[in-house]
Amino acid sequence: MQNNNLKFLYLREKYDTFVFEKYEIVEDEEFINLKFYFNIVGLVKFSPVTKILKKNFIFNEIDDNFKNIAFNLGLVELISYWKATCSKNVIIKCGNLTEEQILWFKKLYFYGLGELFFTNGIKTDIESFMNITCEGKFLNVTEKEEPEEGYIIPIGGGKDSVVTLELLQEYKDKSFAFIVNPREVTLECAKIAGFENDRIIEVKRILDRKIVTLNSAGFINGHTPFSSMLAFLTYFVASLMNVKFVTLSNESSANESNVEGEKINHQYSKSYEFENDFYEYQNKYLKSNVLYFSLLRPLAEIQIANLFSQNDKYYRTIKSCNVGSKSNPWKWCCNCPKCLFVYIMMSAFLSKDKLLEMFGEDLLNKESLKETFIELCGYGKTKPFECVGTYYEVKFAISKLIEKTPENELPILAKFYKDNYELIHDDEILKGFNENNNLPKYLENMLRKKIEEC
Repeated sequence: MQNNNLKFLYLREKYDTFVFEKYEIVEDEEFINLKFYFNIVGLVKFSPVTKILKKNFIFNEIDDNFKNIAFNLGLVELISYWKATCSKNVIIKCGNLTEEQILWFKKLYFYGLGELFFTNGIKTDIESFMNITCEGKFLNVTEKEEPEEGYIIPIGGGKDSVVTLELLQEYKDKSFAFIVNPREVTLECAKIAGFENDRIIEVKRILDRKIVTLNSAGFINGHTPFSSMLAFLTYFVASLMNVKFVTLSNESSANESNVEGEKINHQYSKSYEFENDFYEYQNKYLKSNVLYFSLLRPLAEIQIANLFSQNDKYYRTIKSCNVGSKSNPWKWCCNCPKCLFVYIMMSAFLSKDKLLEMFGEDLLNKESLKETFIELCGYGKTKPFECVGTYYEVKFAISKLIEKTPENELPILAKFYKDNYELIHDDEILKGFNENNNLPKYLENMLRKKIEEC
């Protein structure tokens, strides 16, 4: 760990300046292209691009408001490249920020990179890890009129976004499924939910491959706050299409830290804290009157699993495994924390046959996953750095499985839990409703009713 911190200090001194040089919004026949230009001075330049497939969608005319959102999106994109050297100084040449905005982005960067700092043994603080100066001009951003009612629903191929798609079925004719880098799984989930091609917004986010070269060469690498990029990107598209709501699928469980006593959260940019920060930021600085919120924020992962369990048409389709997403076709790897977590959640509600239909094997019968299982239950040193739920709901789910399974049929890890830890008997968790949310009242009432029905 100490050597890694020395590498951090060495790289930020040797490559002490990172520049956000410019951004462009370029239309061609097929795409609206957002291009960003970054420079680690003395090392390498980057030019990633995000391509929004135009299809037959009707878009508003590009003005300073849209340029401003694209500029802000670039401020999030840069973190994927800045992290390679963690340069002391960040110079923004293509725009300007108030002191309040600079502090806002520093907070996002610092806590959004909390996992990266922790896993790389980097010792730093929010005041000194980065200095931001601006050399560009402010854009003329004006308040936009209220957009038309509609919903942009980002989907990633897992159970959470599928639950959101199902909850909003009555608004389907006003909704769009939003997919970054579409895969067969994400497209199929949208189509199962009844979204045809003309209701699917497809975006290609193309990283500059030079960052992969730096990663392979031993520069600093690790988790970045992807969901914060998604916030600005969906806000941009919603504004462009004159759609009122961006409807995320982040749950209350995303607020829990991965390291006890530390504010280190793999899901920081999925947390309620970030959602609130973004809500306030867009009202003050983006001004398109788009409303960004998570429909599932009032719920725990275990409640979402309960809702999902009632939609068997998706069982063979959904995939949440990041390791398996690198294969073709996308599959559950059945060896990682995410796979085991989802398996445990679903085991509280589905039969073994249905679990095998979904995953292909019984993950709770794998001795090789014992240490991961212990960490998910809260008895290890840290919570796995994956998008997984709270310790309490993992223990509740495994307790539900134990309750409904004959002793001689318990899988290895469930028996281990029963022999070593306390069972959780608390069905109230299935009725919970977190009041800390940004849902419009009519959607909050709808969600309360669904939970009562479950």
